[in-house]
Amino acid sequence: MSIAHKSNQRAFGGFIAAIGIVVTLLSGGQALAAGGGGKTPENPGFSFEGPFGVFDQAQLQRGFKVYKEVCSSCHGMKLMSYRNLGQKYGPFYDPKYPNPNDNPYVKAIAAEYEVPSIDPDTGDIISIKATPSDFFKSPFPNVEAAAASNGGAAPPDLSVITKARKGGARYLYSFLIGYNDPPKGLTVASGQYYNAYVNGDLSTQWEGDKHHVPKGGVVAMPSQLTPERVTYDDGTKATVKQQAEDVAAFLEWAADPHATERKSTGLAVLLYLFLFASICYLAYATMWKGKH
Repeated sequence: MSIAHKSNQRAFGGFIAAIGIVVTLLSGGQALAAGGGGKTPENPGFSFEGPFGVFDQAQLQRGFKVYKEVCSSCHGMKLMSYRNLGQKYGPFYDPKYPNPNDNPYVKAIAAEYEVPSIDPDTGDIISIKATPSDFFKSPFPNVEAAAASNGGAAPPDLSVITKARKGGARYLYSFLIGYNDPPKGLTVASGQYYNAYVNGDLSTQWEGDKHHVPKGGVVAMPSQLTPERVTYDDGTKATVKQQAEDVAAFLEWAADPHATERKSTGLAVLLYLFLFASICYLAYATMWKGKH
């Protein structure tokens, strides 16, 4: 067989493969469209969004309270230590205590929990009050226990959950307020809950027009937020939307606690580069003036 013939065969094979890929992608896209997907996350107007956005400390404090009193019974934050709460731009930052380990409020929060330690005299494992340097206490001793307590699936860790979900804090906010009665014609199994913002495929559970499958999906976690589920220390009314917005903001901060500092640094760098470029241009214009 000639080299040219082999080359033509390879080219034809590549063409057929490309057609197959296109058909697969198109059919997959149609299937996804039929499944509905999730609704576009709502935007509650977070203060930290945008190049000049900063976190609202009062909101972070409220969000921590929602996490502590509602979410922490199932979801851990293994990457967070109590001292992080008192670091600069954090929920309980106080400039009087540049070292968050010295922050009395952070100490008080940590002291509410007990962590395992070793008795220096006997070598036995004992429980002691946590300190600011300790990591957030997990609600379960291990992943297996977490899964066993939640129908076989361990609840996700929330340390960087806003980075793991498309839409970040907007998605979490929308997810928490997105529990509604399922549309008529949608069958939801016992132990599952309809949520309009979950990116699911409901086509197999939909009895209506297959070209108009409802948006959303089902999850195993029921709605956790109810009006006045928590009592805010600053007197803010704890509506479901307020609690959802606050805890989403807190989790966004936890996933990127240095965001405000980075934005400040970036702005200073951009200003420096602008001034430097202006000086270079003026020097260039002066040096070559009249020499063209």
